[in-house]
This record gives sequence, C-alpha cells and structure tokens, in this order.
Amino acid sequence: MTKQQPEGELVIQTLAMPKDTNGHGDIFGGWLISQMDLGAAIFAMKVAKKLVTTVAINEMVFKKPVRVGDGISCYARLIKIGNTSLTLHMEAWSQDFTTHSVMPVAEGVFTFVALDAEKKPIPVLS
Repeated sequence: MTKQQPEGELVIQTLAMPKDTNGHGDIFGGWLISQMDLGAAIFAMKVAKKLVTTVAINEMVFKKPVRVGDGISCYARLIKIGNTSLTLHMEAWSQDFTTHSVMPVAEGVFTFVALDAEKKPIPVLS
C-alpha cells in the first residue's frame, strides 16, 4: 500500500528539469539523492545548531521514476541523536502539476556528524 502523505518536516522543494535526466529520459537518481542530502543537511544543522557533514546514506530506496517537470518535495524526520551524530529518515515526493497527483518516489536514512570550526567531530548536544 502506498503512503498517502509524507512524514516529517518539509525541508526543500525544487523542480525536476531536463538537464537532470538519465539515458531513459527520467530524472537521474543521483540528482534526487543530492536534493535529499541538501534537505537533510538543512534539517540536521537546524537540530544541531552546528555545522554538519554527511557521513552515510543507508537504505536508499527508489520507488518510482521522477519525470521532467515534476515538483520534488523532501521531508526529514529525526530518528536518533548520538554523541556526535544525527540520523534522519528522508522522504522524497513528486507532484505532477498536470494531474495534481502526489506520490512518494524515494526514501533513505542519512547520517550526519556535527563539526567544530576545524571540521573535527563534536558533540551534537553541547
């Protein structure tokens, strides 16, 4: 059964453009991961109130192709705060503006580490 609505906080929205297509004419998966990572970083910095960097992307699943012209919305939900890390669940949803349909297209688990000014790991909660 397909989810009816996203979980988490809306962190980024964008539009899938022709320059981002793969050889099949759909949006390249790497572009979608990049959008999800940007949104995840925004959310992680908001939670940590510190600079963060991505250290892992786990359990990435592509559910449906994204087409040129689709609106993409990425949602973040905090799973866990470790000593120096944050783990987030990310969802990407597409919207077809011609049919008004909205559907989940990808999800994954992103892990970030909080950094100090010298870009060394520091406690998230300090």
